[in-house]
Amino acid sequence: MAKGFADQKQSSKKKKEKGNIASIDEIQNNLLGYVKEIEDPRVQRSKKHLLKDVLAIAILAVIAGSQGWEDMENYGIAKQEWLSEFLELPHGIPSDDTFRRVFERIDPESLQKCLQKWVQSIMNSIQGEIIPIDGKTLRGSYDRNAGQCALHTVTAWASQQSLVLGQVKVENYSNEITAIPALLELLDITGSIITIDAMGTQTSIIQQICRQKADYIVTLKANHPTLFSQVKQWFTDTQNNGWDGIEHDYYKSVTKGHHRTEKRYVWAIPVAAMGELYQQQQWHGLQTIVVVERIRHLWNKTTHDIQFYLTSLPPNAQFLCHAIRTHWSIENNLHWTLDVTFSEDQCRIRSEYSPQNFALLRRLALNVLHQEKTFKRSLRQKMKQAAMNNNYMMTVLNSFCQADFR
Repeated sequence: MAKGFADQKQSSKKKKEKGNIASIDEIQNNLLGYVKEIEDPRVQRSKKHLLKDVLAIAILAVIAGSQGWEDMENYGIAKQEWLSEFLELPHGIPSDDTFRRVFERIDPESLQKCLQKWVQSIMNSIQGEIIPIDGKTLRGSYDRNAGQCALHTVTAWASQQSLVLGQVKVENYSNEITAIPALLELLDITGSIITIDAMGTQTSIIQQICRQKADYIVTLKANHPTLFSQVKQWFTDTQNNGWDGIEHDYYKSVTKGHHRTEKRYVWAIPVAAMGELYQQQQWHGLQTIVVVERIRHLWNKTTHDIQFYLTSLPPNAQFLCHAIRTHWSIENNLHWTLDVTFSEDQCRIRSEYSPQNFALLRRLALNVLHQEKTFKRSLRQKMKQAAMNNNYMMTVLNSFCQADFR
């Protein structure tokens, strides 16, 4: 295991040529520069520890698998000699109460801006990128005694690059309909394809997506009863007539795995082929209605369902099938990972801003670990390796050092 930065500094030029390990100067200018713009919420007389030290230790600890304030303190104590090479630590390692108090008071919007600034600096072009938007509840963040509901957030996910682009809290007594526009305002989605489930199928959201020069695929369900009934009846009648004279594109796929066989039948119909739809002019940029029929053969049962989608994309059934399936990457690759690998649902951090800020730290750690490609193991193994091996943590920090905060 590395003993600070002394050995790293001697061979930093050689190792940077391989693109593996960040140098001390890069970490000081980038990792610490990443957090320098966050305003310190503490009163001057109570400050013993520098805010940048508290934040840097917290980020490194979460990358290493920390799930709470005590974990952060313990990580700092275990790594104090190594951390002191690039942190000032005037009074040693902050206590767990210090971490808690700081993250209870830091403005989440300020932390969110830093996350976005870093993401924008490292990500490739999102031209044609499929960006699912979906909500998630942090089930352990409720506080029954304080009458506080569990935190619910809406997240944008770059599916191809495996990056969290942004997160917005759903306010109490509100829903995702109000949070999605706020999230979109934070992002540059030009040229991308936004996918949203039925909750976000709103004309105002569609208009905003088009205004920001992106395409959309949204689920049509009974929350728009007239249009849904019209499309459903049209599809039933047309299918019964054998699609006689109806312009459309068709695609079929079969996938097998996990003791399941799933067949998908996809029809992409130009809007013009369907005649006048109910309030069609309100769905800005609408080009195609997509119908997806799914038949799942499980070991003990068979399920069948049909779903409808609205999209501004042309009627290419194969591509639209791919895009609709990709929407579920936010559940499988993000939400599932946060719950299983980061134990987000089990976390009982719940006071003031702390659940929202800790959620942002998890998403930052997830982004960083996804960017590290040299260690071909699971995220959990990457986290363990980063916790035990300072050299590997330096390799992980290389993704920070792609950004320029100077």
